[in-house]
Amino acid sequence: MAITLMLRGLILLLTVMVFSNGAMAQVYNPFNQRDDKYRLLGLKRAKEAYEVGRAEYERQQKLFEKGLITLADLDRARMTFSDAEVNYQQSLLAVLFEEQYISVSSAVKYYGEDGTKHVRLTLINASGGTEEFRKLINIDDELFRSLQPDVVQNAYVSLLNEDNAIIGQPYESKISVLRFGEPQTVDFALLQDVDAVTVFLIYGNGNQRSMKIFLQKDASVNMVAVQSEQFSQEVQLGKSALYDLTLELFSGVSNTYSLEVVNLPRQISRVFKSPTGQVSLRQVKFNESSRTKNAVLEITLPDRAGGEVVMDAPIPFYVLALPDEGNTKIPDLASKIWTEAELEKLQIGFVRLELLPRGKGELSVRAPQLFHSMLAAETAEITIELVNEGSRRLDYVEVKADPPLSWTKTISPATIPALEIGEEKKVILSFTPPKDVAVGKYEVRIEASGLSNGQPVAGSDKIAIVEIRAGSNVVGTASIVLFIVVIVGGIVTYGIRLSRR
Repeated sequence: MAITLMLRGLILLLTVMVFSNGAMAQVYNPFNQRDDKYRLLGLKRAKEAYEVGRAEYERQQKLFEKGLITLADLDRARMTFSDAEVNYQQSLLAVLFEEQYISVSSAVKYYGEDGTKHVRLTLINASGGTEEFRKLINIDDELFRSLQPDVVQNAYVSLLNEDNAIIGQPYESKISVLRFGEPQTVDFALLQDVDAVTVFLIYGNGNQRSMKIFLQKDASVNMVAVQSEQFSQEVQLGKSALYDLTLELFSGVSNTYSLEVVNLPRQISRVFKSPTGQVSLRQVKFNESSRTKNAVLEITLPDRAGGEVVMDAPIPFYVLALPDEGNTKIPDLASKIWTEAELEKLQIGFVRLELLPRGKGELSVRAPQLFHSMLAAETAEITIELVNEGSRRLDYVEVKADPPLSWTKTISPATIPALEIGEEKKVILSFTPPKDVAVGKYEVRIEASGLSNGQPVAGSDKIAIVEIRAGSNVVGTASIVLFIVVIVGGIVTYGIRLSRR
């Protein structure tokens, strides 16, 4: 009886060893070099090995509890199962990270309340889809759910320009968790005004993605944004100023807009032109391919100040972009002086510009007589008149003269501190030649200059002619007169004598 029991136990032990070796052979999962390339197939192999290893470990536990195997056999089964589990987890993570994918749902460019331009970027987790992925590899266990395949962790987003420089503020935005089916929106302030940006993404296990996208315009505001770089200019009376205008459409309703100017005095002319200045504009029309237009506003001041045009007093005004459709609510624009708050209530696009009328002094030099004839011992005196014919006071008016070499000059006054608009001042210039001056004609250049608002202003140069005459000889003249008298007297005497004979 005892021998029979021993034989049965030996047979059972051999059977367990055979089955254990067969199970170990099934759990063994040698690495396939194609698993790195075809990760989904490698995951299937690892999953099968994991399930076989788990079943074998559970069976070994039952045999150990019955005392049919040793603890060492159970440890070997546990180690085999642990290796299969780690291999399965690694393969699963590799597939999950490979399948993670973030896409840009929308990128909308809009104006902030402070007037700065922003981009509202909406990102979605476009990973392979949890249900489809789960069905494909037939996974529905706690390990799969614990790894959160429908979640992308730590996504970093930046906006780049064509030179790959960051142009968004903040420079980099972080999304800690991006779940499948739950879009996330991030907002960037644009540091550079562009219509297209490159969205750069880093997420998951170091995955990177960049895409160049054309920015949508926020159509909800139904307006045209107006901007100008030369928003404040100084213009001389009688001259013109050019304001460049950039018109950017933020509307899905109207595509044709009229340009108007308000708060500008009527004596100041204004006209909108194309960027080349060859065509006058009154309206601009946008289309799908061109939602940004350029124009030029030409402002011309009158020749004289007066009325609402005051020298050195800034004139603020506004350029408006009015939609041709649905603008019945806009009143007569010329009926009043508009404030910025009132224009904002009209919900239209506008930009504030400024004009500063400036005058400029114009120096006129008048000379009644520029020719002077004299003897060598005399002094030439020439009078000129300086007149400010401009629209601004002249300061530090100076008169200079360039006489011939060795001549002396006197200018009175040589400098005039100020010359008001329309004011006249006389300047006397005296020129004395040297004692040994030769007879002839000499030129003297007269120049006048001044400052107008710190800028140099020159008058027209004048050329004066000084003639030096030869001096008369008294003794010679007297001798000639005496000689003539003697001859005439002799002729008369001789004639009388002849008549007496």
